[in-house]
Amino acid sequence: MAGLGTLASGYASLDASRPWLCYWIVHSLAMLGEPHALSGQPAEDVVRFLSLCQTPGTGGYAGGPVPGQLAHLAPTYAAVNALVTIGTPSALASIDRPSLRRFLLRMKQPDGSFTMHDDGEVDVRGAYIAMSVATLLDLKDDELTKGTAEWIASCQTYEGGIGATPGEEAHGGYTFCGLAAMVLLGSADQLRLPQLAGWLTHRQMEMHGGFQGRTNKLVDGCYSFWQGGAFPLLESVLTQSGDLPRGGIASLFSTDGLLD
Repeated sequence: MAGLGTLASGYASLDASRPWLCYWIVHSLAMLGEPHALSGQPAEDVVRFLSLCQTPGTGGYAGGPVPGQLAHLAPTYAAVNALVTIGTPSALASIDRPSLRRFLLRMKQPDGSFTMHDDGEVDVRGAYIAMSVATLLDLKDDELTKGTAEWIASCQTYEGGIGATPGEEAHGGYTFCGLAAMVLLGSADQLRLPQLAGWLTHRQMEMHGGFQGRTNKLVDGCYSFWQGGAFPLLESVLTQSGDLPRGGIASLFSTDGLLD
């Protein structure tokens, strides 16, 4: 689960992921601090390129310039995050918000879930992306969010984690997406939070110190993000409800184990 979209090896496989490359680079530079953040003409070049990826009239972003690729929720997430990170007037003005809202509504399913693209797959990634983009662009309303929290809650498994869809195995990436979406919706209390905390805690393996993505799987570095990223979200929810453990959220996992 690389960047909410599956990336295969080889140059050709990146052709549908070009907004992701922009996002990863722009975001990484921004995290390094002001002297390194993208600005000036290079930033405007990124804005211009991403503008070519937004499909006219439908609002969603494709994996590359259109025509040629379908609008898809994953590159839409990447493009919007990149543009908001750049944050210039031209970057923000380049987003066709009314059309993008129509795209999100078209991806929305009657049960509250979201398909990734026209006739595409439905899973928790779509719900998270839709809620994230809608929150960033102030598009979130009752029409867009109706039924989504209830659908995500139905994806929580007997283990406590969250699966891709109802009835599927709990998975680190989907757990992060589901919990993050519920936080954005203000509906995290619809999840069984003690079970979720227990599932996350038990994904850190004693021998290697890192996180596994699913029960009985090997430790994988990417889950330091997916599982690790869920803990701050859980901390915010438990702090608000007054249920944060006495030792704080860090008492639920070993930072020394992750360093090892």
